[in-house]
This record gives sequence, structure tokens and C-alpha cells, in this order.
Amino acid sequence: MNNAENEYPEKQNVKAEAATVPDSSSTPFNQEVQNISKEALDNIIGNSAYQHLTTNQWSQQAVETIAVNLVKLNKPYKYIVTCVIMQTCAGAGLSVSSTCYWDKSTDLSFTVRWENKSVVTIVNVFAVAL
Repeated sequence: MNNAENEYPEKQNVKAEAATVPDSSSTPFNQEVQNISKEALDNIIGNSAYQHLTTNQWSQQAVETIAVNLVKLNKPYKYIVTCVIMQTCAGAGLSVSSTCYWDKSTDLSFTVRWENKSVVTIVNVFAVAL
């Protein structure tokens, strides 16, 4: 056994596996997350054209606004919110992936796609049960 195995024997047989999250897409909570996220993005970006200089500000405002409004729901979760903003253009592609090690019977993950004529935004919300 190496030193790491001696130091943390309980972690010896832990296998990382992709999180198979419960189907949160059909829950009422999913609709709340969708509404909160889309309303925030409508208010922050709206019909604005993509502007590289403002994307950091938009992204920061979006994650803060969404997180604050999720907390107001008073559900027993801690939230992690991410936001990807990119310019829409011919031939552009986007692939977003995430994985986590959590309790798949209680923790949830939501993805929200929002767009206007020149901006595509992907918001990921992770709700980790308390």
C-alpha cells in the first residue's frame, strides 16, 4: 500500500462515475429554474447584440441574479450556477458537459438554453440537498 492508501483507506475502493441525476425535467422545480433563469437573461441581455466587452458583466450578473432568486424559493438546497455566453455565428458549435459526485437520489441538475439574434447562453444550475 502506498502512503495515500494508508492515509485514506476509506477512499481505496471509491469509483468515480458520471452522475446519473434524477429526471428533474418533469418536476415543478424545473419550471421554476427555467423561469428564473430566462427572466434574468431577458432583463440582463434582452435584445442586445453580442459585445465581447460586456459578456463578463452579463455572465456575472446572470449567475448572481439566478442564485439569489433560487435562494428566495426556500428549498433545502445549496446552489451552484454557471453561465456560458457565446456569439451566434454561422458554423459555430458549442458542447457543454459536466459531471459530479453526489447523492443522485436528492441532488438535481438543470440546464437552460436562452438565445436572441446574436447571443446563445447556456445556464447550468446544480441543486445540492442540504
